[in-house]
Amino acid sequence: MNTKRDELELSASTRKALCVHLGENAGNEIALLIRSLAAQIEELKRTKVNVTQVIPDTNKPDPLLAALESESF
Repeated sequence: MNTKRDELELSASTRKALCVHLGENAGNEIALLIRSLAAQIEELKRTKVNVTQVIPDTNKPDPLLAALESESF
């Protein structure tokens, strides 16, 4: 069974292809960068929260305010 960590790892054939085409050091560096970026994305997904607007949008007219402004006292 794959763990989350295993899912973030590149396959051995992918790592080998990177090393063959880019050189050992560059291939390993790219593989590490990809793994790091994947881990950051997973962290962002895990900690994502929904944002509720607290301050009313000033671009949208408030129907209650419009009704109060149209009243004459």
